[in-house]
Amino acid sequence: MGGETGVNGLQFDPEVSRQMETMYTTPDVIEQRRVVRTALALRPGDRVLDVGVGPGLLAEEMAAEVGPSGRICGIDISDSMLAIARARAEVPGGPGIELELAPADRIPHASESFDVVVSTQVFEYIDEVPSALDEVRRVLRPAGRVVLLDTDWGSVVWRSTDDVRMGRVLTAFEDHLADPHLPRTLAGVLDKAGFTVTHRQVVPILNAGYDQHTYSAGLIDIVGDFVPGHGEVTAEEAQAWADDLRSLGAGYFFSLNRYLFVASAL
Repeated sequence: MGGETGVNGLQFDPEVSRQMETMYTTPDVIEQRRVVRTALALRPGDRVLDVGVGPGLLAEEMAAEVGPSGRICGIDISDSMLAIARARAEVPGGPGIELELAPADRIPHASESFDVVVSTQVFEYIDEVPSALDEVRRVLRPAGRVVLLDTDWGSVVWRSTDDVRMGRVLTAFEDHLADPHLPRTLAGVLDKAGFTVTHRQVVPILNAGYDQHTYSAGLIDIVGDFVPGHGEVTAEEAQAWADDLRSLGAGYFFSLNRYLFVASAL
């Protein structure tokens, strides 16, 4: 998840933003950022826009790669996410990270301002993906690149002692997304927006055995707080669901697939 707000009210307020920052410092997401940075293949002097900058961890790492002659800008619609990101805005050996409050479909930068646009766990939250991609295309220079990473939430495998309850909870959690299965159609949407997809890959997360310092352990809190009142899931059911997962110990199992797309602007 990035900094966008879900269609049915998952707000990235200060508490959720802190939870997200903790999840983004787990080995799972550190490895994800490494994969994203490899796909970005940034060079000194590159101008980069991070759409849905979130807590600023990727922006901070990119700033070190583009160096003082480069430019890193980030936008987000969450004030609390931007507040966290601002603590990382000054990077030794890199440019100061420029941060602004703005949605993906109204990017506050001039046309052809960037060599690369990156967005991780954001576009699945956007109602009008074509409009957002039009904006990305506008701010990219000719032959510039966009790197997108999103989850297909249908890929989740999460062990539970009650599979029926697990199904209800996961279905209810999809209410916070505009498109929980965006990667299935994203290549076609990119093509219509004037991009040529040059690379696709799956970026899996696997957590076997319960460990608090994993992506899915943090996700339990996010899901458990959101689902009551959605899909007829009660607060008591959500708590029982969370307690069940934490009780599994060595038998705990979670996996999901994220999908990375690299595309070039025509």
